[in-house]
Amino acid sequence: MKKVSIIIPCYNEKNTIIQLLKKVKDLSINKEIIVVDDCSTDGSREILKEKGEKIADKVIFHEHNQRKGGALHTGFAAATGDILIPQDADLELDPNDIVKVVEPILENKAEVSMGSRFLNTKMKGYKRNQLANIVLTKFSNMCTKQKITDVNCCYIAFKRKYLQQLALKERDFAINPELIGRISTIGLKIVEVPIQYFPRTSEEGKKVKFRDGFKAIRAIWKYRVK
Repeated sequence: MKKVSIIIPCYNEKNTIIQLLKKVKDLSINKEIIVVDDCSTDGSREILKEKGEKIADKVIFHEHNQRKGGALHTGFAAATGDILIPQDADLELDPNDIVKVVEPILENKAEVSMGSRFLNTKMKGYKRNQLANIVLTKFSNMCTKQKITDVNCCYIAFKRKYLQQLALKERDFAINPELIGRISTIGLKIVEVPIQYFPRTSEEGKKVKFRDGFKAIRAIWKYRVK
């Protein structure tokens, strides 16, 4: 049976990390849970050492902050599963949807599968964020020749055998558009699956900033299909 490696970057998510891990642990798939704490300063590290290591298969602690992309690099390198999929440490996405996202790959219907927060459903979240996502997604599709609806969704599942070929480099949130660009460059089509979305505010811990949008634009263009 194919194994799914679920990579969870964690930075200052003490209020959600254990609840999230319990939800992931309960998933009815053959899985490997890898948490990468990106040098949290809010007590997340201590919580992971006390409770998280009893739930996850691997908990890795960065000694300095490397941002989301850096944490994913570490997690991908440690993974042993046939399929890789990131999972944010907050609860904006329901981990139960991981099963839906990896299903096309498990059933050999796709090489890459991606969650969409906006497929067949009304957009949620701040209007500014919705508009930014629409613009970035249209630009990404133009540059990658894909037909996705949610370029910023963290659920991008792909077979681990492609990891070396993708040669990922980005160290921050730009790793998402880089992944899509590199997947497109090697000729893989992305299949989308609708998922649930429970957006939170900056006050509640949302970490994506306005400047990350400009970094995403740069990454989309840098990793476009030529």
